Amino acid sequence: MAAPSPPSRPRALLAAELGGGTQASQRLLAYSDALLSIIATVMILPVAHTKIHPDQKLGESVQQLLATKIAVYLMTFLIVTVAWAAHVRLFQVIELIDDVLALLNLACMMLITFLPYTFSLMASFPDVPFGIFLFSSCAVIIGAIQALIVVYGFRHPYLLNLEIQESENQEFYKYHILRIILRGPTLSFFAAIFSFFFIPLSYMFLGLVIFFPHVSHLIKWFKRKFLGHEEEVPLESFTVYLTEPLSKERVEAFSDGVYAIVATLLILDICEDNVPDAKEVKEKYHGHLINALNEFGPAFLAYFGSFVTIGLLWFVHHSLFLHVMKATRLMGLLNTFSLAFIGGLPLAYQLTSDFAEKSHNEIEAIQVSCVTIFFASIFQFGIWIAALFYQRETLHPFARYGGKEHAFMFAKLALYPCVSLSVFFLTCIVSELSTTIFHLTQIIVPFAFLVLRLLVRIGLLALRSIMSLSRRRRNVLEEEEACLSAAEILS
Repeated sequence: MAAPSPPSRPRALLAAELGGGTQASQRLLAYSDALLSIIATVMILPVAHTKIHPDQKLGESVQQLLATKIAVYLMTFLIVTVAWAAHVRLFQVIELIDDVLALLNLACMMLITFLPYTFSLMASFPDVPFGIFLFSSCAVIIGAIQALIVVYGFRHPYLLNLEIQESENQEFYKYHILRIILRGPTLSFFAAIFSFFFIPLSYMFLGLVIFFPHVSHLIKWFKRKFLGHEEEVPLESFTVYLTEPLSKERVEAFSDGVYAIVATLLILDICEDNVPDAKEVKEKYHGHLINALNEFGPAFLAYFGSFVTIGLLWFVHHSLFLHVMKATRLMGLLNTFSLAFIGGLPLAYQLTSDFAEKSHNEIEAIQVSCVTIFFASIFQFGIWIAALFYQRETLHPFARYGGKEHAFMFAKLALYPCVSLSVFFLTCIVSELSTTIFHLTQIIVPFAFLVLRLLVRIGLLALRSIMSLSRRRRNVLEEEEACLSAAEILS
């Protein structure tokens, strides 16, 4: 049974009564959420801006470089999402802030904004210890600042959540939230130490930062389910609330931030790389700007195609969470993986925009784009499957298995995985038409979303007609059998 949420109260009014710079933490939390989603997303920029000359083929060395950078990007993206979750937990405990807490949080955000630079060092020099040491050290200092925020908050109890203020076990709460916050920085501390001795072990510790909470929860579930070990009941109900999965609204807000930033990054590349030089326009094109812009046509096509893909994936994500009442821990993890691949779409755009320069890597670029889109969409599909396992808790009644929206949602979630896989294999078979197939797909998919509901309704009507016919045949056969048996009895 899920723990009840802590009671709400007019905290803004209380903050105004206290005065002295005391205020509700909502705006600070919204600012921090926005910054964290930006930092998690811009991690892809060093990967996306890996320079590959149009005449240079994606040989083994270039592929290895890209694979290393992508692997490091996925790891650091997931670590930043863990830091975001810890930050949310922290401000579930501290509901009011003053000037000191605001400045401490700004110091924490300053270090978080430095993480993309440390990632660039890690991605460019994966075998050099300083990059991973710097990244891990930043994570340790961020944890130390957050721990300082906790200590300061508990020394000024009027800043805390009302239930904690009224509790006689404030020390228990303090150590509980410190354990949540310092789990990642502690593993990062070991990663920093071992970076100078054995780098693979450092990467293992950083991987544990991502998966340790989920592994711990899985072990507890296994003990409870198969070994019959009863979980100890916490002293206070708010402790259970802190161990519950993050709310659906928090997951939606962070996800929307990632989608918005990824879409924005695309136009930054257009502005940087596709504005012709004034001198070249004057000399080569005799002052005709339109003629100069014609050369960038495929780049603009790649931009619009990439933006539409991001927008439609957001639309699918929005539709999915519209049907969700509560997000489980597994759903949150799958959503994080999906966002990590959504963040990789600027790399797909950079590769496909090279079509403008007649790149020799068109097939490879299309396949990288298809793989990125496939994983971004298949994890969305995984969220839906995970929700169906606990549909009474997670889904609205009309979206559950057999509900009126279930078939439509299933088709909507399955569209991008099927399309991306189809394009991937088509480019392998018909390599000469790979670019044409890719661009045609980008044009067709939006129209497919428009007619999807109609197609699902037609499919459902056809299925019901077939089932109705089969029932009638069965009834006719049963009646014939009944007549035969009656005739046999009479005979």
